[in-house]
Amino acid sequence: MTDDLLRIRPMALDDCDRVSEIRVRGWQYAYRGLMPQAFLDGLSVERDAVRRRARFRDGEDGVTDLVAERDGEVVGWAAHGPYRDGEVRTSDAELYAIYLDPAHVGTGAGRRLLEAVLGQCARYARVYLWVLKGNTRARRFYETAGFRPDGTEEPYEVDGVPVPEVRYVRSRGLTSASG
Repeated sequence: MTDDLLRIRPMALDDCDRVSEIRVRGWQYAYRGLMPQAFLDGLSVERDAVRRRARFRDGEDGVTDLVAERDGEVVGWAAHGPYRDGEVRTSDAELYAIYLDPAHVGTGAGRRLLEAVLGQCARYARVYLWVLKGNTRARRFYETAGFRPDGTEEPYEVDGVPVPEVRYVRSRGLTSASG
């Protein structure tokens, strides 16, 4: 598949169910072997969709949700906004999430979503993101796009299993997601 048929657009309320499916299936695909399988198997598209619709209706402060659509089907989702330092929002940006339907990994949809996020975040000096330390596929994807680990790690635990996160940063001046 080429990404010529791919369209990036703002997420709509009607997209919430599909975005939740992509998010849950994305977790189950990307984090297999990194998180307890029972936790991943217990994720619910329906529960996620209820939360996602509520957040969308409430309008999370400063959060922008984008979807990647190919031939009328939503195949990916990304969310970005102000960087969160605990509960404090800073003057930098953060990529909160980017997930693809596992069938569309490697088709260019993720790269195009990331390019759209970076375009919308161009006014910020820095864009941060957090990635599981053991997620080498995602780390390569971000590094190819010009992100670099900045040495900051956070403990993260799922069902009693440590799955630490590493913070990545991309500074202004790198304008394309191809590095």
